[in-house]
Amino acid sequence: MRKLLLTIIMTGCGLATMAQKSERPFHAYLYNNEYKVCMQINFYENDIIISGQDMLGPLPGYLGHDRTSFHWPIVSACISGNKATMQMVNDYGSEDLEAQLTCEDDSTYVLKQLKGSSIKMPENGKWQKLPRTIMLKRR
Repeated sequence: MRKLLLTIIMTGCGLATMAQKSERPFHAYLYNNEYKVCMQINFYENDIIISGQDMLGPLPGYLGHDRTSFHWPIVSACISGNKATMQMVNDYGSEDLEAQLTCEDDSTYVLKQLKGSSIKMPENGKWQKLPRTIMLKRR
């Protein structure tokens, strides 16, 4: 009887955790292994601070590279269902773009550049241009 009760409680806790993730899909840490880029986002509270760039203050999030300190800060985000439209700017403020982040399921996201500059990240001393659409996984 104790095992059954414990199993029911643990299953309930697991379902509650899954429900929390799906209720707030745009509060996540996302990663793409192929291009070594990550996104840290919180489009609900807009409270992400980019390490080393505190002067920008709290933001909806950023797109960064795991080997460099270069980031594309997200300056605004608007959620509509399972999609969010974002305005992003590079570290230098010289390039900006509009992108859409779509939550496919609890762990898969698609980042699509809509208009503006192309996303470029430094890689081994050169600029690596990211494809206009990339898949990200929740970590």
